[in-house]
Amino acid sequence: MMYTCHRDKSCSINKVTRNRCQYCRLQKCLQVGMSKESVRNDRNVKKRRATEEEAEGLQLNTELEELVEKVCRAHQETFPSLCQLGKYTTNSSADHRVQLDLGLWDKFSELATKCIIKIVEFAKRLPGFISLTIADQITLLKAACLDILMLRICTRYTPDQDTMTFSDGLTLNRTQMHNAGFGPLTDLLFAFANRLLPLGMDDTETGLLSAICLICGDRMDLEEPGRVDRLQEPLLEALKLYVRTRRPDQPGVFPRMLMKITDLRGISAKGAERAVSLKMEIPGPMPPLIREMLENPDCLSREGPEEVMERSPSPTL
Repeated sequence: MMYTCHRDKSCSINKVTRNRCQYCRLQKCLQVGMSKESVRNDRNVKKRRATEEEAEGLQLNTELEELVEKVCRAHQETFPSLCQLGKYTTNSSADHRVQLDLGLWDKFSELATKCIIKIVEFAKRLPGFISLTIADQITLLKAACLDILMLRICTRYTPDQDTMTFSDGLTLNRTQMHNAGFGPLTDLLFAFANRLLPLGMDDTETGLLSAICLICGDRMDLEEPGRVDRLQEPLLEALKLYVRTRRPDQPGVFPRMLMKITDLRGISAKGAERAVSLKMEIPGPMPPLIREMLENPDCLSREGPEEVMERSPSPTL
């Protein structure tokens, strides 16, 4: 360590002046017998120690690593990514908006029903979810199903073509999405997809955000909200550490991701309103699972969430 005296190297060193000149203070210490090997820069040591502790705090421990792996696998096995799909299109009402294209609606409702089943499978694969009461499992699924549906379809947004792709590869442009049943919800959905792009979320982050959205103790009518909150806590910690490890120079990404849950809830509220108005436009009844999950009726149909819960695989967690 090199110090410099800004006077004539003969500063008076005592209890009062000892911090005014480090060079002369060091020289006096050496003159009275202090070893040069004893000299160290405490500030740098403390700074380095703090940096090391901070770096260690950003590392996922073994338990959280296992949680991240399970959630990511649950997401990937119930939701293929865009690059895995063989995209195909249709010319049906692609050029102008209409109130409802019944052909596109039939296709969309079929795909939406399958997607709801996959979301139930995703939920059952999340560590701890099936340990909740059946009533709380159903409450959480019905409250978050539309949120997760919206998040999933928005991750399959292709901005240069302004299209979204469903799980069978069907790719619709904005006009077709409107005509398939989204109606006034369409532009909100596409705006959200555009805001999602800068985050550059991968499958792990999408899966964790979906799990946090699902396992949330503030949902109404939960029997054990505290237990749900305790299940959510490690998911929040896992997402925070994973995001900061993946983007160490972007500390604001994690809170921005969590804010997307608020955005999704707002869109879902509009989606529930759209589900009600759709009943007046379609010729027959709403498909059972869509009605159960999106309208939250008081009475459960023959193919309600309980039946889907029973039929879906229950992997060992």
